[in-house]
Amino acid sequence: MLKLIIEKELKSILASPKFPATFGVSAVLILLSVFIGLQEYQSARQQYDAAVQLVNQEMAEATNWMNVDNRVFRAPDPMQIFVSGIHYDIGRVSPIGEWQDVKLKRSSYADDPIFAVFRFIDFTFIVTVVLSLLAILFTYDAINGEREQGTLKLTFANAVPRVQYVTGKFLGSWLGLVVPILIPVLLGLLLVMLYNVPLTGDHWLKIFSLLGISLLYFTFFIAFGLLVSAITRTSASAFLVLLVSWVALTLIIPRAGVMLAGQFVPVPSVAEIESRQAKFEQDRWDQSSQAMEARLAERRNATQGMSDDERQAYEDEHMWDWLQEEDASRKQVQKDIAEYNRKLTESVRNQHTVRERMGFALSRFSPASAFQLAAMNLAGTNIALKTRYEDALHNYRTQFVDFLEKKREETGESGGLRISIDSEKGIDISTGSDIGSLDLSQLPKFAAPSVAFSQIFPSLITDVALLLLFAALTFGGGFVAFLRYDVR
Repeated sequence: MLKLIIEKELKSILASPKFPATFGVSAVLILLSVFIGLQEYQSARQQYDAAVQLVNQEMAEATNWMNVDNRVFRAPDPMQIFVSGIHYDIGRVSPIGEWQDVKLKRSSYADDPIFAVFRFIDFTFIVTVVLSLLAILFTYDAINGEREQGTLKLTFANAVPRVQYVTGKFLGSWLGLVVPILIPVLLGLLLVMLYNVPLTGDHWLKIFSLLGISLLYFTFFIAFGLLVSAITRTSASAFLVLLVSWVALTLIIPRAGVMLAGQFVPVPSVAEIESRQAKFEQDRWDQSSQAMEARLAERRNATQGMSDDERQAYEDEHMWDWLQEEDASRKQVQKDIAEYNRKLTESVRNQHTVRERMGFALSRFSPASAFQLAAMNLAGTNIALKTRYEDALHNYRTQFVDFLEKKREETGESGGLRISIDSEKGIDISTGSDIGSLDLSQLPKFAAPSVAFSQIFPSLITDVALLLLFAALTFGGGFVAFLRYDVR
């Protein structure tokens, strides 16, 4: 009996006039999203390779270590083809230097604002919006529609167990919708292979896990459609309830959760942060200027009562020490400013983290939010992408600056200026002699941070468990509702 019910539901879906149109649109959108993702990935890869080559060429053309300037570019990842996440929202390049703060700049949306208005369509968007709506369109009248047509009463005129009937309805709907949708998905994966995208075994594990989570999310909406169909008397009212619920679950609740978190956990704006940084920097330089004036006054007092020749000889004798003292004072000021900026950035980041956790916790009342967060965690394009890269950039900056200082000490370069003092010739200031071709073979290389599937898995448990819970509750609710359903 269960087999007959499943076959009947399959035939009903495949023979429906809605099926060719909805399946065709879904297939085109899935393939189009993969194709656009491939084009964007290849373009990003070409830009990345060209930019890295240009930076390496600039460093190779430097004639002394003071002129070595570095920039690090964020490498594109193949998973962005399927889940763009915040990939296009954050910067793609950061300066790496002794007195430059690490900060990712020039995002794709900053360079091309039109894409910020009409955002890229990726696979997760198709699943979140289109396929969930597709599930509703085919299940809103699964039970009450048959009651309206009179077939439900005829069916239960025979000895048909209600348990088998609702189970067959669910399995038939699931097979009738999932199997056809898998065809364009598999074609999309074939397209990825034809484009020779460098996918590792870890990437494939993430891709198939993404498909599994997508099917789980799709299953929830199939079960949800059956639930609403089992608690309403007419298909029109069921469709209205499902449509309003779909809007709330996919569009309103995820955004409302983030907005509420923003009200509970205030975070200083960019303008406030920059104002604090500018004020501290100004105050610190003012303190340094006052200290320098005090030192100059002390030096003038030390030469009082001396003749001009004695004063000149005294200054020639102590000039190098004074220059070193002023240089050390300047470096200390810059170091204090950099340390303050680092602590301020870390404090603001911690506030952002608290707000993000609260926002995600509230938004997870929506299955759409749980699915999107799980997908972004899998792809590595989640909110932690920026933090992960900037932490790696900070570590690399330390290695890079230490390497440059070591090379400058070995070659006698100091601050970009060579100062020689002679009692007869006076003070001679030069930029130092060029070394010629630099040996960059030992220059530290930036290693792009990557997250293996084994590291991602613990963070997926919450979202996957929530999707399982949502699907189980809706199926169980539909099951119980149908047991009490009046088939007349």
